[in-house]
Amino acid sequence: MSIVLHKNDLPDGLDLGKIVAIDTETMGLNLYRDRLCLVQLSSGDGTAHLVQMLDPSYNAPNLKKLVSDPAVQKIFHFARFDVAILQYSLNVACPNIYCTKIASKLARTYTDKHGLRYLCRELLGVDISKQYQSSDWGASELSSEQLNYAASDVYYLHRLKACLSPMLEREGRMQLAQSCFEFLSSRVEMDTLGGYGDIFEH
Repeated sequence: MSIVLHKNDLPDGLDLGKIVAIDTETMGLNLYRDRLCLVQLSSGDGTAHLVQMLDPSYNAPNLKKLVSDPAVQKIFHFARFDVAILQYSLNVACPNIYCTKIASKLARTYTDKHGLRYLCRELLGVDISKQYQSSDWGASELSSEQLNYAASDVYYLHRLKACLSPMLEREGRMQLAQSCFEFLSSRVEMDTLGGYGDIFEH
């Protein structure tokens, strides 16, 4: 796995293809309080592009263009949060989503373990560390350990999608998964508006 670190935006002319794995690191999980610090992207070619967001204005035209491009499928793990923070921070929509966590919950009904670490261990035989999940992502200089951790969060998503999609097809749940992926834009809008919780509760 190779890592390329960029400051504030993706470079001009970088083509990551039509299926891009994306993850984010923030100062916390509060959409309004905690800022977006890092955006990780991979085309599945063994390279992770990490964009460190040091500019508080989030003036990142190349990143915004990719995130908002409906022709580019974006693979996330737990897309609900990542899409919300990207849309809130960058002020762009994020269409064409595939979420490996949703796919796992619909396909792997024999378990309640749907975290990225569990998926990588079972489906890929890879044990990833989550040691640096809670660390200071707002630092001006990120450690090599932080960069490696962040890169691993996108490095395996293409391979996980390739494992989960056939399982969804086999179990007759691909159409249901696609409906859930499409509903994410509405779920994220409710999250950004605030106060809705689970609208399907009694």
